[in-house]
Amino acid sequence: MRSTGNSDIEVHVLASGSDANCTVVVAQDTALMIDAGLSTRQTEKFLATSGIDMSQIDAILLTHEHVDHSRHASAISRKHNIPIAGNLHTLAASNLEGKERLIVFEDAMPFSIGSVHIEALPTSHHAADPVAFRISTDSKKLVIATDLGKVTSPILSALRDADFVMLESNHDVHMLLSGPYPQFLKRSIMSEKGHLSNEGCARALRIARNPHRKIFLAHLSRINNTPEIARSTVAEALGCDPELIGCIEKPGDVKSLRVD
Repeated sequence: MRSTGNSDIEVHVLASGSDANCTVVVAQDTALMIDAGLSTRQTEKFLATSGIDMSQIDAILLTHEHVDHSRHASAISRKHNIPIAGNLHTLAASNLEGKERLIVFEDAMPFSIGSVHIEALPTSHHAADPVAFRISTDSKKLVIATDLGKVTSPILSALRDADFVMLESNHDVHMLLSGPYPQFLKRSIMSEKGHLSNEGCARALRIARNPHRKIFLAHLSRINNTPEIARSTVAEALGCDPELIGCIEKPGDVKSLRVD
């Protein structure tokens, strides 16, 4: 694995949304892929634009079994001989149990891959055992939390001392309520097992009171949200410039950030 050369961490967001999710974190001599919703070919292509080869990836970490997060984990694992890390319920629900190179972790029990320390934080979502990840080096802390109907106490605590936060900002409530989705789906999305709204994301970040972190908004709905609305909602709550808040602008848009 190439080294970042210092204590900085690189975050490469290859995809984030209802179609596919995949983020790569490079910290010192370790590279972790968070979710594998893109095809092998797309993943290879998008990583190459960031100067990363698949052979450098040390593990694929799964947040949960939904196909936009896990669909291509098995194929990528087999082709590139990369282990898949997940809790038992997620691995079983993804039909991965006993089939691939696996790293089994327990929620809220820290573990390490290479030079990186990881903790899986339980989330509230309609999946078998969904988690967010707190990823730490000796000098930096990241939180990656998508697909959550509410922000639980462990995640809120993790947000307070994170240097980088990737947090779901799925929908604008007004757009969702007035949009084309059937009522049962609207209720599901807005439930505590659904997805975090722009307002919910903004509220959590405001409560966390951490002015020094970098923020990236994740899992924006193409139907019920826009990057401009999501950024402005969060920026207004935090009293900051919307341009300082990152997000995927359109499908195929790869965002690379440095946490220094």
